Amino acid sequence: MSNVNVKRVKSTDIEFKDRLVAVNRVTKVTKGGRTFSFSAIVVVGNENGIVGYGLGKAKEVSAAIAKGVDDAKKNLIKVPVLNGTIPHAQEGKYSGSLVFMKPAAPGTGVIAGGAMRAVLESVGVKNVLAKSKGSSNPHSVVKATFKALAQLRDPYTVAQVRGIGLDQVFNG
Repeated sequence: MSNVNVKRVKSTDIEFKDRLVAVNRVTKVTKGGRTFSFSAIVVVGNENGIVGYGLGKAKEVSAAIAKGVDDAKKNLIKVPVLNGTIPHAQEGKYSGSLVFMKPAAPGTGVIAGGAMRAVLESVGVKNVLAKSKGSSNPHSVVKATFKALAQLRDPYTVAQVRGIGLDQVFNG
């Protein structure tokens, strides 16, 4: 994401909905017995273009989720959503996960699986075709999805950067 212009957003005065992506139980064996702790991946979004993800670790599930929500609110990005879909097709890669997203016609719905679905619904995308390839590890899929979303640009931004009219962006 170094060459991409990511728009960071402050979480003040925004109503967020959080979605739990995955909970993992971790066991540490000591001479006194087993110690269990939990890690939770959480995605928060306002369903209007702002989304973030976070990881929380704690001795209890509810505490891990709360920590994940706090972490997610620190990592917010703004995503362009046009007419309930994404502006253009985009790929994202993180570690062993590769995700592909493509805009869809109204009425299609969110065609995505697992971790990608939670992220896309939190953004506020209503119609999209998405495919996750490679590793299905929720951590990697969420991060790959965020990389892809961060690279999306709306036509207005493209026109402004290139210094041309909006009609030239669409007509090439």
